[in-house]
Amino acid sequence: MNKSNNQQQLIRVAVGVIISPVGKILIARRPNHVSQGGLWEFPGGKVEKAETVGVAIRRELWEEIGIELQTVNPEPFLYIYHKYSEETVLLEVCYVTVYRGEPNSREGQALAWVSLKDITDFPFPDANEPILTHLYEKAGWAA
Repeated sequence: MNKSNNQQQLIRVAVGVIISPVGKILIARRPNHVSQGGLWEFPGGKVEKAETVGVAIRRELWEEIGIELQTVNPEPFLYIYHKYSEETVLLEVCYVTVYRGEPNSREGQALAWVSLKDITDFPFPDANEPILTHLYEKAGWAA
């Protein structure tokens, strides 16, 4: 469907901030051939029409990195609207701290466990900036 410039498509995205028992954060590198390719992001993906964000994050993390959420119904702690030239995204961001399995790349993307102090060494899409700011504030750091 073609949309005019005033009617951009809204894409809902379930995002998981996956934190290991030692406090490292899992990030994934976007493939070069997709929008924002080569940048790093928090794992997740599009919310399908009939899905809740909890169902979507559970499905996406299993498909992308092979982990099974142990949280019954993950709820977003942050909602981010971000407008790009072609589309607007709504990131619905959930903490993921209890899961089964070891994250591994099922779709060929690079994965990295990083500390909060080192996360700035990785370039992220602009839409992810509020997530980073939230993590810094939660840790008591200035962004």
